[in-house]
Amino acid sequence: MRIRNPAAVHAPVAAYSHQIEVAAPARWLVLSGQIGRRADDSVPDDPVEQIQVALDNIAANLHEAGMDIGDVVKLTVYLVGDIDAARRRAAFDAWLGAHRPCMTLLYVAGLAAPVYRVEIDAMAAAPTPGAPD
Repeated sequence: MRIRNPAAVHAPVAAYSHQIEVAAPARWLVLSGQIGRRADDSVPDDPVEQIQVALDNIAANLHEAGMDIGDVVKLTVYLVGDIDAARRRAAFDAWLGAHRPCMTLLYVAGLAAPVYRVEIDAMAAAPTPGAPD
């Protein structure tokens, strides 16, 4: 993968990159939107905790596919209502570490049920096993 932030485009305003090029051959993993619902079916009231749970759910999906956070190339974040930006960014920064995937953030009127304040789609790509680098 090649991560780029072209000089002709403004610098990223948060923990993301403007583009990621994935060279073939690659394995792609496309996830359904992950919500802030734990495996025990509990949903935290705090929307930032919902972000953390959704990110943990993404990590579990990546692990199941033999991938990790560094393989994420795109996140699309859907938020309902006002969620503290500093706390939101801190949650993503902690989860991403130094990795900077492409990212889109949208505010929406609602999700699948009123309890959900966060949903995150993810796409990941990793080299095909046995393929030359």
